[in-house]
Amino acid sequence: MIEPNSELVIDYELVRNNIQVIKKNLAPNCKIMGIIKSNAYGHDLEKTTRALDDSIDGYGVVRLQEALKIRENSSKPVLAMQGVYSSDAYDALKKNNIWSVIHSISQLPLAKQYQDDLLFWIKVNTGMNRLGIRLDELDQFESLFKDSNVLMTHLACADNPEDSLNITQFQNFDHAWNQTTKSMQRSVLNSAGAFNFPDHAYDWVRPGIAMYGGINFPGLKTAMTFRSQIISIQLLDKDERIGYGGRVETKQPAKIAIVYCGYADGFPQTAIDGTSVLVNSHQSQIIGRVSMDLISIDVTDIPECKIGDWCELWSPDLSILENTEKNGLLSYELMTKMSERVKREYLNI
Repeated sequence: MIEPNSELVIDYELVRNNIQVIKKNLAPNCKIMGIIKSNAYGHDLEKTTRALDDSIDGYGVVRLQEALKIRENSSKPVLAMQGVYSSDAYDALKKNNIWSVIHSISQLPLAKQYQDDLLFWIKVNTGMNRLGIRLDELDQFESLFKDSNVLMTHLACADNPEDSLNITQFQNFDHAWNQTTKSMQRSVLNSAGAFNFPDHAYDWVRPGIAMYGGINFPGLKTAMTFRSQIISIQLLDKDERIGYGGRVETKQPAKIAIVYCGYADGFPQTAIDGTSVLVNSHQSQIIGRVSMDLISIDVTDIPECKIGDWCELWSPDLSILENTEKNGLLSYELMTKMSERVKREYLNI
C-alpha cells in the first residue's frame, strides 16, 4: 500500500464533453462564455484555461486578478463579471484587452471615460435584485448602446422552469432591450438556463457549473473524482456504536471500513448516514459522523473490500449530486471547498 492521501483527479476531457452537451442544446451561432471564476470552481484556473481554449469562445471571472491570469494563457475574450471600480483597474483592463460588466449607475462616470477603449457588458436588474441597473436608469447608459457591447441579465430561478419569476425576468429584459438601439449583443442564460430556456440563448450563454457536471441534465458528468484509501477495517458485532457521539448502532454484525479523509479535506461534516460512496465499483454508504480526518463506511456487502482499496466520494461514476441532494448542499460549494492538503492530479489538459 502506498502512503495514503486524499486525492482530487480532474479530467478535462470530461469538461470538454460537457461543453459539447451544452452546445447541442443551442443554436450554432450562439457563443459560449465559459465561467471559470473561483479557481474554475475548484478545477484550477490556469489549467482549465489551457484545457478549454479550443472549446469555448471566452472566459468569465469575478476578480481582476483572475482575468489577468487568464490573459497570460489565452488571447480569447475575458469578462470581469462584477466590473471594476478604480482608474487603475480600468487601465489594467485596457492594457490587457479585458471586457468589463457595468452593473450599477455608480460605475457609469468612470466607465464613460473608457467607453472608446473597452468593450462593456451592461447588466440590467430584471428581478433577481442582486446586481444590475434598474430599468428606469437604463436611458442614462445610452452612450454605451453600441454594436460591440452586450446587454445582459442573470436569472434567479433558471433551475426551476416553472417559477413565474423566469417569465417576469424575460419580459423585463425585453423591455430593457427595447430601450436600446437593438444592435447590441445579448446574454441572458446561465447553466440551467441553457438547458431549460434555449430560445433565449441569443448571442452569448454563460455556463459555469454545467461545464463541470455539477447540475442534473442528461449527458453531463462530474469531471472531478474525489477519493481516498481505506486504512482500517472494523468487524463489529450487533449493538456496537460507531464514531463520535455513537450516532449509529449496528443492528447486525457489520464490516466497517475507515477512509483516510474527512471534513478537513473538504468533505461535508454534515453528511448524513446513507450518503453514497463507491468502493471497487460497488456502492456503499457513510455510517456515523464524519470526522476531521476520517470517514466510516459500511462495506458489509462488499466482502472483498480490504485495506488500501480506494473509496470514491464523488466521481464520473458517482455524481457529486448524489451527495448534495441527499445532504441539502450545493455542488458549487463542495467543488470550491477542497482543502489544499488534498493531492491534485490533472488529466487531458
